[in-house]
Amino acid sequence: MQLRYSFRLYPNGPQRAALARAFGCARVVYNDALRAWETARSEGMPFPKTGDLSKKLITEAKQTPERAWLGEVSAVVLQQSLRDLDTAYRNFFDGLKGKCSRMGAPRYKSRKDTRQAVRFTANARWSITAGGKLRLPKIGDLRVKWSRTLPSAPSTVTVIKDSAGRYFASFVVGTGSEETLPEVTPEVGIDLGLGHFAVLSDGRKVDSPRFLRRAEKRLRKAQRALSRKEKGSKNRDKARTCVARAHARVADARREFHHRLSTQLIRENQAIAVEDLAVKGLARTRLAKSVHDAGWSAFVSMLEYKAARYGRTFHRIGRFEPTSQVCSQCGVKDGPKPLHVRVWTCGACGAVLDRDINAAVNVAKAAGLAVSARGAQVRRAPVSAQRSEAGTHPKHPAQPVWEQAGILGL
Repeated sequence: MQLRYSFRLYPNGPQRAALARAFGCARVVYNDALRAWETARSEGMPFPKTGDLSKKLITEAKQTPERAWLGEVSAVVLQQSLRDLDTAYRNFFDGLKGKCSRMGAPRYKSRKDTRQAVRFTANARWSITAGGKLRLPKIGDLRVKWSRTLPSAPSTVTVIKDSAGRYFASFVVGTGSEETLPEVTPEVGIDLGLGHFAVLSDGRKVDSPRFLRRAEKRLRKAQRALSRKEKGSKNRDKARTCVARAHARVADARREFHHRLSTQLIRENQAIAVEDLAVKGLARTRLAKSVHDAGWSAFVSMLEYKAARYGRTFHRIGRFEPTSQVCSQCGVKDGPKPLHVRVWTCGACGAVLDRDINAAVNVAKAAGLAVSARGAQVRRAPVSAQRSEAGTHPKHPAQPVWEQAGILGL
């Protein structure tokens, strides 16, 4: 499978200017190609091909005074911009045909967009120098903060400038079966929530870090400072960058937490089962901020691709499975319960169940995993005695004590 490895870049002043030119040229070519597609659609003509657009918008445009500055950047960057537009239209049409999830039509890019990106393929002859720097054509040698070793030679590199003004190099590398982990015995079901981020079927509970909630005070202060700045001023742009950096710190901390937890679960368990949650629906309720703060979808996606990467089994059960309504001890459905009910007693077997652990066990059972409910039962509830064991019975109003003992089996 193919993976992306991102590393922080630290370009100097001239290199930042060269990257800004590359971002701008790629944006102009993309918008010119999009305009050609829209013109063909409005006139009822066939859509132009990528090769024809490359010849007209890149090769021939460089010979004109209006677009002569396109020659200041690598041609591969401009060609990849056309391929990105072709991919965007292909995804749009596939969504209309029902082949994939529906996506909007491609839109024009703006120079005011806070996120910019350009991609270099092998044809651009980029390389990693002996000193560990990233050498890009017509940009120079960029300093890279290598946090880990690439598992194989990368095929492409994408240079990204995010909303916080940070630069990243994203490498695409391929991995094989050599990363498969040795088999282990445990299998686990996971119930995702807000009080606890994850509850496992073996009884373990992972607390929710609530990164956004903890950073709200700092975010409010930065946002108030931004709102006081005059629109279009340099100070407002600086304040916007401060807000973006505050949000980036929250997003980075959340992503790090997801990576650590997902990697730990993948290494410890041979099979993992999770519930397919309706995140979009939950994000329209009063719990929207907490739902977005948890980041369930990103965490489940990490579990899925890491399971495929390391040779583990991943199960996703339907969202309509009544995991919180079924007793994991006897299998009797006890009906829906309000959210404030965290512990409930099964009316059939009398087991006192923790709501979240019980749901995690049911998630694992619904996926067909061989798990036990050892963490689901909190304690055994007292069971009412049978009529024949209740001591004095109306049929025996004056029964002696020694006869009552015989009835009770003592």
